[in-house]
Amino acid sequence: MSQSKILTLLSDFGNNDVYVGVMKGVIAQINPDLKLVDLTHQIPPQNVAAARFCLMNAYPYFLVDTVHLAVVDPGVGSQRRAIALKLAQGFLVGPDNGIFSGITSKNQVITAVELTNLNYWRTSQPSSTFHGRDIFAPVAAHLASGVSLQELGKEINPATLVKLDIGECYETTTGVAGCIQYIDHFGNLVSNIPESYVQGKTWRVNVADLTIPGCETYSDVQVGEALALVGSHGWVEIAINSGNAHMQLQINWQDTLHVLFLQSC
Repeated sequence: MSQSKILTLLSDFGNNDVYVGVMKGVIAQINPDLKLVDLTHQIPPQNVAAARFCLMNAYPYFLVDTVHLAVVDPGVGSQRRAIALKLAQGFLVGPDNGIFSGITSKNQVITAVELTNLNYWRTSQPSSTFHGRDIFAPVAAHLASGVSLQELGKEINPATLVKLDIGECYETTTGVAGCIQYIDHFGNLVSNIPESYVQGKTWRVNVADLTIPGCETYSDVQVGEALALVGSHGWVEIAINSGNAHMQLQINWQDTLHVLFLQSC
């Protein structure tokens, strides 16, 4: 049994209830020596798109063979598949609802399985509302402890995995159009426009009848003013210096924006 594997956890369970602690208890019953890392349990309830974004941006920073357990599962108890995936850098365990599609859009799936082997579930009669406890946590613990992916269930075609449609960014005659794909704790509005489009350019953002300057740092504008910049995650975002752009600008998930190129530097 491996004693050094890292197992990350992400969910929308919050910290007011015992759900996260219960999953950790199930994991500890299988292998108390696993290193658990909480990515976040503050995903907005049932917001698979937010979970997708957070996983996609956390995945590159972990050791090879890390197991990532993600449970944001509005379809729990339905016919949606429970899955585990093997990629070059690690493993993913959770519902087949698009939660992993950010990672798989950038990384090839080597093997995908549907979790049909009840021997690795906590119980053969799982709760219809808590697969995180009864299926995903025990499977992830066994996987991180050395059980092979193929033992966990039947192999499925990676091409059949659910992909979450968050909208595409695309070039226009004046710049790039996209949408808001994530809103972080600070109220920063993260678009689906990657840094590569604005590198070396002078640019601004038009959104919701507002014109917002493209900047390098939050402090490039006065406190309380809006700006656009590339965040540490590598995406164009809209922010308020020392404020909350989501609340102040009333811009939301999936709202469209347009990056306009002014001139080359």
